[in-house]
Amino acid sequence: MSKIKVRLSYLFGAFGHDFFAGVMMTYFIMFVTNHLFNTGNKNFDDKMVVIVTTLIVVIRICELFLDPFIGNAIDKTKTRWGKFKPWVVIGSIISGICLAILFTNMGGLTSRPILYLIIFAIVYIIMDIFYSFKDVGLWSMVPALSFDSLEREVTATFGRFGSTIGANLVTVAVVPIVLFFSVNQNSGAGDDRGWFAFGLITAILSILGAIIIGIGTKEVNSELRKNKTETSISKVFSMLFHNDQLMWTAFSYLIYALGWDLVNSLMLYYFTFVLGEPKEYSIYGTINVIIGMISVSLFPSLAKKFHRRNVLITSILVMLASLILLLLANNSVPLTIFAAVMVTLPTPLVFLVVMMTMTDTVEYAQLKLGHRDESLVLSVRPLVDKLASAVVNGIVGITVIVAGMSGSATFRTVTEAGKTRFKGIMIVAPMILLIMALFIFLKKVKITEEKHAEIVDELEKTWHEQIDQPTVSISIPPKTIDYVSPATGEILALSKVTDKNFSSGNMGRGFAIKPKGNHIISPFNGTVEATFPTKHSIGLKSDNGILTLIHVGIGTVNMKGEGFKQFVVKGQHVNKGQKLLEFSDALIKQNHLDDTIMVVIPNHKSINTFEYVHSSGNIINGENILRLSGPNTNK
Repeated sequence: MSKIKVRLSYLFGAFGHDFFAGVMMTYFIMFVTNHLFNTGNKNFDDKMVVIVTTLIVVIRICELFLDPFIGNAIDKTKTRWGKFKPWVVIGSIISGICLAILFTNMGGLTSRPILYLIIFAIVYIIMDIFYSFKDVGLWSMVPALSFDSLEREVTATFGRFGSTIGANLVTVAVVPIVLFFSVNQNSGAGDDRGWFAFGLITAILSILGAIIIGIGTKEVNSELRKNKTETSISKVFSMLFHNDQLMWTAFSYLIYALGWDLVNSLMLYYFTFVLGEPKEYSIYGTINVIIGMISVSLFPSLAKKFHRRNVLITSILVMLASLILLLLANNSVPLTIFAAVMVTLPTPLVFLVVMMTMTDTVEYAQLKLGHRDESLVLSVRPLVDKLASAVVNGIVGITVIVAGMSGSATFRTVTEAGKTRFKGIMIVAPMILLIMALFIFLKKVKITEEKHAEIVDELEKTWHEQIDQPTVSISIPPKTIDYVSPATGEILALSKVTDKNFSSGNMGRGFAIKPKGNHIISPFNGTVEATFPTKHSIGLKSDNGILTLIHVGIGTVNMKGEGFKQFVVKGQHVNKGQKLLEFSDALIKQNHLDDTIMVVIPNHKSINTFEYVHSSGNIINGENILRLSGPNTNK
């Protein structure tokens, strides 16, 4: 299956998924507050809105505790189509059908409130659970599509691009679709027919995207994908508690997400009931699609030039200034659109800063706790997003009622006092939350790019101790085995390198090479035991139990992976001579760094015979450099 086909299929699937997510988390609540209950009895309508929005909050928060079990169920799935694709397709079909049903009054059952609430709760629970199956399956399947690290990054980028378009395009589409299918325009708010059409189209887009993924991708079957660690609720919360940097990042992000979700969820109400110009909302949405893609594409260069922490500070300050401008815009549509766009502009940057910071806490926890668990750490961000969205849905329901915007309300029926209360919740409260989030992040989160580089450097020194596995045993046969050079260049004694951790012998016994090539191969048949996000080093264990660390350059951890390409993943079995890494020697020198390659065997004391075939001169990768035999029974 061609790579471009896989990438595009994943893009379309992510597009439909995030279009669905935007509708479910942001716009469904407007249907509930303004179209689902419209009997003319305001007390009854408001009461039902509060009950339904409360149900949504409770269901979504409770569902968070099911996510580890959902991930575990997916992990245990075995079908001819793979473990992820079936759940992506099944999850989209069932959640899509349920969403379409929820965008109706279920055949007039709203006149029988108790029965309606029971059925609503059942349908919403089914939708939410199967949406989670699809959500977990979709974003977990990238590693299953390829074992090539670069191809994974490209595929994930395609997916993120599609999801960004889907999440922002829904803002453009909501009003035109609703009004096109509505019989009663209702001052630009549409009617229940228009909202049902919007829900149905959303379901169709989600299902089509999932089917495209099902047809256009293929999961790679390999022994590497077996025996993965199962996730449990206790582990999730244990990781949160003990990984303090993850906890503080997640907490600050939760406060931020509450603020941003409040603004985002109430924006359409603002255009409809404060400005009285719901059709202008599509202009705001169209601009968002463009700036969303620009923000995502600019992040790597901005983070590199200004550092992630500064990007976050600037982003929050821009959002705060824009909210102040929105508060002062009054009834000016152009000024409101400009302010709303400027509030939205930095949000992808904040998301990426948080996501990268949380990712860096993987190594922090590995160093602190002695084991590595990527799945637990990376599951926290979606959990925070879901929690924030659930809480905000409840707040939106209450806000709409206290502002007098529920039921059949129109721009003309909303009082100035109601608009003031609405602005207080939509603009002032988020400003306070954003300030709190920034303060907590700056005060408590210490994982910067520099700190992460130090952690990775420390992990490299003790990587063989950090491996979550039984004690390594040496099983070298009595006869000697050959250990080939992983690189081409001039051989140097390890004692002559400028990095004292290697020259002192603390890292192990071995050799160094001044490179005259640009790639690293495996010196033996074995398994990849340790990889690092900076891609400048790799830890291996031979089939006989020999541990080896290959480290390209001195200080290259600070290059943060730039100029390095990794061709293998942790857990992968490799053959002698197989390419592991590729590096740009020119870029290393441009950064004024030493390009010396260090090769060490940490458990050399367990080996009986450790003989250098070559200890000086030039060598070609694949040529014998060590002769080993053992084990050493007298250690």
